[in-house]
Formats: sequence, structure tokens, C-alpha cells
Amino acid sequence: MNEDGSRRWIRPKPSHGAWWHRRRVVAYALMALFFIAPHLRLFGKPIFLMDLPHRQFTLMGYTFLPTDTLLFMFVLGSGVIGIFLLTAFFGRAWCGWACPQTVYLEFLFRPIGRWFDGGYTGSRNLDKQHAWFTPRRIGKYITFFLLSLFVSHTLLAFFVGTENLYHWVLTSPSQHPSAFFFVVVFTGIVWFNFTYFREQTCLIVCPYGRWQSALIDRQSVIVAYDATRGEPRAHGVAHRDPAAGDCIDCGACVQTCPTGIDIRNGLQMECVHCTQCIDACDDVMTRINKPTGLIRYSSQDAMAGQPRKLLRPRTVLYPLVLVVLLTSLVTALVTKAPADVTVLRGLGAPFTEEADGRIANQIRIKITNRRGTSEQYTMTVSGLAGTDLKPQDITVVAPENPLVVAGGATRLTSVFILLPRSAFTAGERHVDLVFTDGRGYAETDGYRLLGPATGGAR
Repeated sequence: MNEDGSRRWIRPKPSHGAWWHRRRVVAYALMALFFIAPHLRLFGKPIFLMDLPHRQFTLMGYTFLPTDTLLFMFVLGSGVIGIFLLTAFFGRAWCGWACPQTVYLEFLFRPIGRWFDGGYTGSRNLDKQHAWFTPRRIGKYITFFLLSLFVSHTLLAFFVGTENLYHWVLTSPSQHPSAFFFVVVFTGIVWFNFTYFREQTCLIVCPYGRWQSALIDRQSVIVAYDATRGEPRAHGVAHRDPAAGDCIDCGACVQTCPTGIDIRNGLQMECVHCTQCIDACDDVMTRINKPTGLIRYSSQDAMAGQPRKLLRPRTVLYPLVLVVLLTSLVTALVTKAPADVTVLRGLGAPFTEEADGRIANQIRIKITNRRGTSEQYTMTVSGLAGTDLKPQDITVVAPENPLVVAGGATRLTSVFILLPRSAFTAGERHVDLVFTDGRGYAETDGYRLLGPATGGAR
């Protein structure tokens, strides 16, 4: 903030050094992946689709259904532990290299904004000169709006699929009001964020910076200023004191920082490890014939002269937990059946007696087809070995048998199983319900049919 309490607008001066070029390659690759990913297919399915209306989540060709809570937990847990492990080794590499806020702000919206504003404008606070509605500014706002609209439609494709998106774009919003409302709201959020809020998202909204005290230690890699080499500052290159450090207090590291901090004050919550201060300082050191690296990737212990320790409690425990989660996920995926069958007892009376004396049990069967193609599931009753019953003594009455279930869909049906009264001993009869699809899938579920406690007596 400024001294009068108003917002101090940050317009960082870009430093096009070696690290900036590396980050630009990563940023453009991530943007290309984001825009292309909804159109990519694997095993006939999107590589990523979060289909909320149908409660399905597809990742790398595998579809997670509502019954896959455990699998989804393994995926989310692996992602969280992976970020923790990355942070333990490399600090806030996520923030500076891969976070969408940084990627889009620093390599898409800000470069376009500088072009409209006439280059680097850090020395002039344009927003205090009442220049909000000049033609160049209006052009910038319109361009930002179109980019926000494109980003919003791309994000929507991750939730509804590209086929639905193509259709909706060409039809009236009244035919898909929820999706249209999402695009309008999210476009407004993106436009507001990258036009006005900008670095405040990192400083105020995002909690990741505040987690650093728990996620990193003194061995974690950070962007650090070498105070031993740089202090005391020389305040210019002319008439340098022989005892002065290499820092000439030029302020280049502050002018280029996208969050407006001074890296020379040490590790700070606001630092997103974007390496712009490294590029700016290396350029200055080169021009005054000093070694580069006054600001560099290092660690707090390394700056204090302590040896590097790769094996630390967090760098041992995080990989172990990650291996357990990934192993559990792979094992669960490999052993997962191509269908889920749930057998539920019927509603109402536990059993009924038919006019011919047979006992009828109503059961409800819910089948989830995990395959991408429609399948037919047949149910048979077995488990009568060692009894006086013959297969013809059992009658199965079902609206559909086999039951047709579309790929990735779930169907619920009711089935009646009729047995002679004499089949029940002590009011029950255990049978096996066998489900097959004709393609190698078979599942057997034990079930307890209920009947009269008197058994064969009438």
C-alpha cells in the first residue's frame, strides 16, 4: 500500500534472463496442454473429464464412478503428497513455474497489457492519472475479456466434454442455462483477476504461501539473497568502498518482482520463487564485472555454510507415503472388476406366499457397467448342492434378464425369486446369485432368502 493507504499498483519490469526463458517454455507448454487436453482421447475416452451431472470422473482413460471413493482418495492423496514432496525439495517451485495464476498472468495477460500500455510503466502510476478509458485501455480490457471467455469455455469442456461444448456454443443459452451461467460468472472472475486483482490473489487469497513454514525446512531450495557476499551495500558503482559488498543497491530485484517485495530482506511469504530477481541481479552483476549468483537458488542452510542433506525426515516419509498410495492405487485398478453389483433386499414385506404355496422374495439389483460399451448382465441362482432342491424348483421373475446397461451407466431393477415352502429351514435359505456378461466377467454374491419359520409344515 501507498503511504496514503491506497493500493500500490505493481507493474514489474520484465527481466529476460536465462531463468525467464526457461519458465516461458514451461508456461507455454502448460497453456498448450490446458487448451488441447479437452480434445485428447485415450482408450476412446477423454484424458480428463469431471462429469458432475453423471457423477463420473475420467482420468487418463479410466473412469471413476461414485462407488470408487477409495480409488479417488488414492488419486487425491497422491497429488497432495506429491506437492508436499516437491515443496520439501524445491520450495515454491509450483508457484513460480506451474501455478495457473503465475503462468497466465506473467506470460499472457501482463505481456499483452504492456503492449497496450506502451511497454514497462513501473515508473508511472497510470491508474492514478485517470486514464482508465483511453482507447488503448479499452482495447486492453476487450482483449482481456476475449481471453477470459476462451479460458472459461476451455475449463467448461473439462466438465461437460467437447461434444456438448461445441453444440452449446451454436445453440441458444436458454437450452443450457446452467452452463451459460457458469461461463458468464467464471469469465467475470478471470477478467477481474487478471485485470484488477492480479498479484493480490497470491498475497491475500492463496493459502499456499502461508503453509511454507510447515512445508519447507532450512534445507529446502529457495530463491535467496547472499547477504554475506552482498553486504554492506555499495550504493552505486562509483567510488566504491573496498570493504563494500557486491550489491550496489540498484533496486533492480525490487523493480522486477511481481509481488513487489525486496528479496534482500530474506525468505518471505509473498515470494513466489519466480526467479525474476535472479535474472535482474545476474544482468547487473555481469555489467559491473562481478560474478553472477548474488541472488540464486539455494537454501537457508547453504547460505549459512551448512552441508546439504538430502535425507531428512520429510524427504524420507513423503516418498514412502507416496509409494504406498500409488501402489495401492495401481493394485486397486488392476484388480477392479469391470462391473459393480449391489444386491439389496426388496421394499415392503420380507417375503410373500403365492397362491400355489411357493415363497417369493423380492430383491433389488444395482449394476454399474465400468466398460465403455453397452453390456448384458444375466443373473442365475445356484448354491443348491447338497439339498433336495433341483434347478427347476427355482423360479426367477425379472423384467429384464439379461439386463442391458449402457457403458459407464448404472441401472437398478427388481427381481423375484420363488422357492417351494419346503426349501426354507428355520425361516431362511442361503443361495448364490451369479452375474455374468458373456465376456469373461462373473461375480457370485451369497444371499439369504427369507421364508416361514415353520419350514415344510403348513
